[in-house]
Amino acid sequence: MESSKNKQRKIIGYWMSEKKSQKLNWSEFAKVSRSHGFDLVKVDLNRPLEEQGPFTVIIHKLTDIIAQSLRGEKRACEIIEHVENYIKLHPEVLIIDPLENVKKLLDRFTSYRVVHDSDLHNIDVFTPPFVELTSNDIHVNLQTLKEAGVKFPFVCKPSVANGTDCHNMAIVFNEKGLKDCQPPCVAHAFVNHNAVLYKLFIIGGEYHIVERPSLKNFYPDPDRETIYFNSHDVSKSDSSSSLSVLDEDEPSDECHTKADPATLGHIVEIITAVLGMNLLGVDIVVENKTGRHAIIDINPYPGYDGYPNFFESLIRCIRSKVFLNQGLTRIFPSEEDSGFETADSSDEKKRSPLLPVSKAHERQL
Repeated sequence: MESSKNKQRKIIGYWMSEKKSQKLNWSEFAKVSRSHGFDLVKVDLNRPLEEQGPFTVIIHKLTDIIAQSLRGEKRACEIIEHVENYIKLHPEVLIIDPLENVKKLLDRFTSYRVVHDSDLHNIDVFTPPFVELTSNDIHVNLQTLKEAGVKFPFVCKPSVANGTDCHNMAIVFNEKGLKDCQPPCVAHAFVNHNAVLYKLFIIGGEYHIVERPSLKNFYPDPDRETIYFNSHDVSKSDSSSSLSVLDEDEPSDECHTKADPATLGHIVEIITAVLGMNLLGVDIVVENKTGRHAIIDINPYPGYDGYPNFFESLIRCIRSKVFLNQGLTRIFPSEEDSGFETADSSDEKKRSPLLPVSKAHERQL
């Protein structure tokens, strides 16, 4: 009888840094997994994956290694190639989330473009006007910003959404502040939102919203110096930055800074489908004068700080995806689609048709 039970067990292979494992208390997830018929096994990236399975699911936080491989670092390239070869040879293994999709989300311009071109506009959700700056020439950058419709003030963020530097940002108020932009970077118009940020944590079809402090309202100012900040210092749950305190003469219209639950549900449905991913963090602000929801950042496999019963949601997501994955073939993107592989999401959710990329949001070279 015991032997029969063992044959029915499935293996969840996982990889993340030791720091991430400890932060998420991953040993507790091993208990949750066992209670649902899964064995949790940490993948050793220095050994052949063939020796460590057979895996039913591989769940990973490979963002740092993927980013290193994109920079051409030899060992990182070898690891990613090794994992990709294993995935190709074992299409029956569910990957949460596809490496190609994670790679694209590490490029802020690409992720903004895909969200902008999705069906989110049908529910009055938008991305602020944005463009990538790749030149050190101030005059070239000014023209690039004008063509993209990015007005002052705007937020300047590193193009690569990974690593400690990716949280170092700047608010540029005028033309003289253009010298402070550090290409390659993505510039997007600043949206006034009364210093309230909503972190939308997504696990498959489930989600939880966490309210965080954010930047106060800013306006064009021909004389104001560029403001540099680290987003972790401003928008962590325990942050207490002066940049988050509204000016005394600033009218705070609370009715326009509350996120709408119905809109959030639609965002989850659309964005998981178009990105072909299950584990996402989406930063949302509500424009203070219009009440419109704006997506200002997306992260693969976020920290999930404040997410209640995280492991239960995660195991439900895994079980659901495993069930759907049985007997289904992988779907690969055609040239006309968003470029995001939806291998592990199957046809559970049909991807929203994408609009053509508008000229204003084409990558500036």
